[in-house]
Parts: sequence; C-alpha cells; structure tokens
Amino acid sequence: MSVLDAFAVPGRVAVVTGGNRGLGRAFATALAEAGATVAILARDEAASARAVAELTATGVRAAAFTADVTDRAAVARAAEHITADLGPVDILVNNAGACIHRPALDVTEQEWHHVLDVNLNGVWNGCQVFGADMVARGSGAIVNVGSMSGQIVNRPQWQPAYNASKAAVHHLTKSLAAEWAPLGVRVNAVAPGYVRTDMSPIDRPEFAGRWIGDTPQQRAAEPEEIAPAVLFLASPASSFMTGAVLVIDGGYTVF
Repeated sequence: MSVLDAFAVPGRVAVVTGGNRGLGRAFATALAEAGATVAILARDEAASARAVAELTATGVRAAAFTADVTDRAAVARAAEHITADLGPVDILVNNAGACIHRPALDVTEQEWHHVLDVNLNGVWNGCQVFGADMVARGSGAIVNVGSMSGQIVNRPQWQPAYNASKAAVHHLTKSLAAEWAPLGVRVNAVAPGYVRTDMSPIDRPEFAGRWIGDTPQQRAAEPEEIAPAVLFLASPASSFMTGAVLVIDGGYTVF
C-alpha cells in the first residue's frame, strides 16, 4: 500500500452525525471523496437531502437518515436502516453538537442538560450503538469531535457546559479506545479551535479580538481544513493510533 492509498477508504460505510452542514458536511464530503459510502445522520431532513444531493451529484454513494442523537432508541433504529440500506458501518464520526454562551450563574438547568445531552450523551449513544456491531465484527474506526475547549477556557465568552461536555468527550474517547483496542476498534478524537461556520460568530468585534487575535496563525479555520484530520483518523493511515485527541487550532492552545 502506498502512503496515499493508506488515506483511502473505498468500500467503507461511514456515518456522520450532524453531517448536513458546517463541519459535519465537510467531514462527509472528505470521506466520500476518499471512497466511502456516506450516511448523513441528522434531524433536519431538508438540509440532509440537500447535502446528499450535492454528494451524489459528484458520483459518490450517499444517503440521509433522520434521528436525534440524544434519543438512543432513534439512533438504534437509524443504525438498523443504515445497515440494511448501505451495509455494516465501518466508520462513525460523532459530530453533532450544541453550544450556549452564558456565564455559569446564568445557565439554566434546561440549557445545561441540553448541551450535555447533545455533546456527551449523543456521542455515547453513537459509540455504543454503532460500536456494538464494530466490536462484534472485530473492526471499525470512530472519530469523536471534541474541541480545544475541552482543555482550555475560552474567552471572552463563558461556556461552562460546552467546555465540560468536550472534556468529557475527550476522556470518553480514551476510555473506549483502551477497552476496544483488543477488539479491533479504534477510537480517536479531533479537537478543533475556532472554525468559520454558520454557528460561529467569528467576525463579530466582541469575539474576533480574542478568537482571532489570540490565535498564532491570526485566523479561523475553514471546515475543509479540519476534514483531512478526520479522514486520517478514520483511515488505515492511522492504523496504530487510538485514544488520541488531535488538536487543530492554529496554535491557540500553545499559550
């Protein structure tokens, strides 16, 4: 196998949660370009249909499935449909996420539970549901989307629920990696810094000074700059790698 071939995933079935926009859409596109059949798992059916139409227009095989990642039963039903329609899942990218900017004393109980439910329980549901079949088959790669916020405290905005949830994702990644490595399943995570998406107010003056100004590269990332790292962790190129949290932050966390 040549070094470039090690990054290819032909014949693999890949699931990307929240894969119909932003980072998830970039991840789905990268996996499809590398040869995978892609299943987009998200709540917004219209957005998923648009993403699938764009992917299939390039000649790749892709399909959309609907589920809320916080609903384990819904994820399990979707997994059954994906396996029946596309085949056993080889790659899972747990990307769906939520964030609320609010000082700790102002965070409501509902907001706290919502962020933890999507960011942590959603990852757990995906890992447990899809991981069960991977373990049974003795192969598979899971890539969880954490954040540099799992190891630093962002500023100027306060986001305690998000930071806590991403730190938990990082440690869950390590825990599952240790348990499942002897069973043939690798579990890694990416930890992006600030990325330009519809959900990130990168250019608002109250944020740009810190978000961009404190980043050594003096800019935010584009989603397509994070996608190659996800492909790396999902592909044979990272075959001797599990339990890692790969930080991609333009140097933000070096300070």
